[in-house]
Amino acid sequence: MTYKQISINTATPERAKSKVMLVYTGGTFGMTYDAHGVLVPFDFSLILEHLPTLRSLALELSVISFDNPIDSSNINPEHWRMLAKIVYHNHATQDGFVILHGTDTMAFTASALSFMLPGLAKPVIFTGAQLPISEPRSDARENLITSLELAAAQKDGRPRVPEVCIYFDYALLRGNRSRKVESQHFDAFESENYPSLARAGVSIDYDDNAILSTRPVALELRDRFDANVAVLKLFPGLQPSVIQTVMRTEGLKALILETYGSGNAPSEPWFVDLLRQAIGNGLLLINISQCPGGTVQQGKYETSKQLQDLGVVSGQDMTLEAAVTKLMLCLGMYGVAETKTLFERSLAGEVSV
Repeated sequence: MTYKQISINTATPERAKSKVMLVYTGGTFGMTYDAHGVLVPFDFSLILEHLPTLRSLALELSVISFDNPIDSSNINPEHWRMLAKIVYHNHATQDGFVILHGTDTMAFTASALSFMLPGLAKPVIFTGAQLPISEPRSDARENLITSLELAAAQKDGRPRVPEVCIYFDYALLRGNRSRKVESQHFDAFESENYPSLARAGVSIDYDDNAILSTRPVALELRDRFDANVAVLKLFPGLQPSVIQTVMRTEGLKALILETYGSGNAPSEPWFVDLLRQAIGNGLLLINISQCPGGTVQQGKYETSKQLQDLGVVSGQDMTLEAAVTKLMLCLGMYGVAETKTLFERSLAGEVSV
């Protein structure tokens, strides 16, 4: 994976107010029509021609675009490493970062970066679009302009939102609390278990109580992933043979059970026996609710108390996207035993403790 970088001063001839790095990975946002009516990647060196209003932000933009834009359905941990390294190596020289990313897996990537960069003290704003920037009714323009403003925003000389976020449809959400819920309308993302960090209207209104406070620690880069994880969604009629096949997957280290309601699962002896055997064989089991809102409460009902007694780890109110990426990173960095201890702790505001 290679990329090119250009510099654009939107404040010329005045001095720029802030330095923001804009990273285009691919996705619907950056597509435009060529002379033959075919959608091709947008040339970001011409961004001021397409969005002259950027001049009013008075930014010094460093624009990075991947040579081969990635459909977000093809995103994998290698791309997360590349993005985290871009932020890590430019953290000292930039006031903020905006990453343009396809919407389908944006919540996974935003969650991953939130865990990969402990000590982050600058905004990393993910955004994208439901329609290409070339479309008359595209949401790309507002999403980009406001994301750049959020990335550059400061209060008392410090970044206003020093964490990994997703900005979409006038709402700034914590990245590892977000999930894509809509494919046809502009309000593509929701954060059911955590409030918006900011809302954009005539002005941008920040909820300072919801924003992560920075700690005076050095930025780190944690980029070792172990992708030997799986997700098993429970449903009525799920057969033992299916569960056995998943649990016996070679190299599998952790399995997320997508349970019902507040963390409930079948109480049939065969199901409980399968879980007991899996845990006995060293498989880490995580309980994440299928519900977009609410939290896992193991022990509230009899059908979840059995999971607690077996040693299934509660995912509390984590999103599936946060749980998957947190598992991969913790397994890669620390192994199964320490991951079990770390998983219920909040590493980057992804879980309510």
